[in-house]
Amino acid sequence: MSDTLYIQTDKNMKVTREIVTLGEIADLSCKNSAVLARNQVRKVASLPREKYGRYVISMIDVIREIEKAEPQVEICHIGEPTFVLTYENPTEKSRLLSILKITLVSLITFVGAGFSIMTFNTDVDIRTLFDNIYQMFTGKDSPGFSVLETTYSLGIGIGVVLFFNHFGRRKLTQDPTPMEVEMRTYEDDIDTTIIEQSDRSQKGGKHGNS
Repeated sequence: MSDTLYIQTDKNMKVTREIVTLGEIADLSCKNSAVLARNQVRKVASLPREKYGRYVISMIDVIREIEKAEPQVEICHIGEPTFVLTYENPTEKSRLLSILKITLVSLITFVGAGFSIMTFNTDVDIRTLFDNIYQMFTGKDSPGFSVLETTYSLGIGIGVVLFFNHFGRRKLTQDPTPMEVEMRTYEDDIDTTIIEQSDRSQKGGKHGNS
């Protein structure tokens, strides 16, 4: 009776060494501990030294190599048939540079959001609207800073916190924030595009050689 090796892969895995083993990029399971140990350290890719970036790997090629080395083992793959290896620099990034980047992004986001709110208020003429509402209910001219302006300003701040589900380092609920959802969607789109471009280039090369 042959042993079954289960391999589970994700769409994108990060590595920091040019020699990539199967155990680094996949979750493996097998009742035969010897088979499991051998495949944990099996080389699946050799990336160019210090040429950091994204590389596309076909799981079919990996399975073929395993079948050649261990024909008695049955392979059950769970996950993406083609995935991306993100080859990153293993050296620690400068903490000061990271802080500067975070500060710059936060400043740009703050100014951009403030500009968008002011543009919206100007476009709908919120000042005149508040003046009319104040005069309608009180019969007097608005002083320019009434309860309407105060509650409106507080409402915008509270609404932003509730929408982004985040305040400081704390999340209001366990649900992912809209920013986390958008970042995950963006990462998935990048991985899909990289895989499709690689697949098209390989098919184009085959057609060109035929």
